[in-house]
Amino acid sequence: MAALKEKRTCGQRCEDFGHFVWDSDEGKFMGRTPEKWVYISLYYVSFYAVMTSLFSLAIWTLMYTLDPYTPDYQDRLASPGVMVWPDTYGEEVIEITYNTSDKASWMKMTKILNEFLEPYNDTKQLECNNYNCTKGKYFLQKHFLGPDHTKYSCPFLQSMLGPCSGFEDSTFGYNCSMPCVIIKMNRIINYLPTNRTDVAPYVNCTVLEGEGNVAKIEYFPENGNMDPSYFPYYGRLAQPSYVNPLVAVRFSLVGAKHAKIQCRVVSEKISYENYHDPYEGKVIFHLKALK
Repeated sequence: MAALKEKRTCGQRCEDFGHFVWDSDEGKFMGRTPEKWVYISLYYVSFYAVMTSLFSLAIWTLMYTLDPYTPDYQDRLASPGVMVWPDTYGEEVIEITYNTSDKASWMKMTKILNEFLEPYNDTKQLECNNYNCTKGKYFLQKHFLGPDHTKYSCPFLQSMLGPCSGFEDSTFGYNCSMPCVIIKMNRIINYLPTNRTDVAPYVNCTVLEGEGNVAKIEYFPENGNMDPSYFPYYGRLAQPSYVNPLVAVRFSLVGAKHAKIQCRVVSEKISYENYHDPYEGKVIFHLKALK
C-alpha cells in the first residue's frame, strides 16, 4: 500500500508559491524567464493590434458605404400610419372622453393639444421654415440648398387649423359639445402619397357607431387637405425643422354625445384595410362628452 503523502504546512505552501513567483535559481518569473515574457507580450500586443485594426477597418468600410441622410434598408410599410390627438390611447382602443361641466377634465384635453401644437406656433414656423413653397406641387429637392447642408421645409402654421388652432377658442371646443381632434399622418422617407399632384391626400371621417349623435363634421384646413408641398420627407438630418401637415376635425355632438369614429387619409397610394395593422392609413377612436 502506497504511503500517504505528507501534509504540507501553511508555511511550506507559502514558500512554494513564492518560489513559483520568483525562482532565483533559474531566474524565472512565474515559470518563465524575462526573455520569454517579452516574446509572449509582443505576440499578444501584435495579435490584438491586428484584430483591432481589422475591426476598425470593417466598421469604417461599413460607415463609408452608408448614406447618413437615407437608410439603405428600411422596413417600409405600404402605407403610413395615422394618429389622433388628444392621444388618450388605452390598452386596445382610443377613448377621448371628457366632462363639459368638469373644468379639470376638459383642461386635460386642451393641455395635450397645446403641447402637441407648440412646434407649429406661427412665429416659430416663420422663423425656422421661411421658404416660400409652391402650394399644390410636390416639393422635390435633389440638392442640399438649405442652411448647413440641409433641405428646405415648408411651414405649417398653427393658425391654418382655424377654429381648432386654439387661437379662436383656447378650449378647442372641449368646454362644450364641439370638440376638435387633430389627425397626423406618420412620416416615411421619400414617400409620395399620390402619383400626381392635382389631387391632394385628404382626411375623411365617418361615424361607425352613434351616427345620430354627430350633427356636423368640419375640417381645417379646408376640405381636410394635406397639401402636396409637404411631401416628400427627406429625413431628420436633411430636414431638421420639418413638421408634419395636420388636419383638424371638429365634431358637433348631439343626443347621447357618444360616437365611434374612423378618420382615414384618402389617397390612391394609401391603403387602410390591413387587418394586422389597425393604424395603417386610418385611426379609429371613441369620442364621448359627459355632462
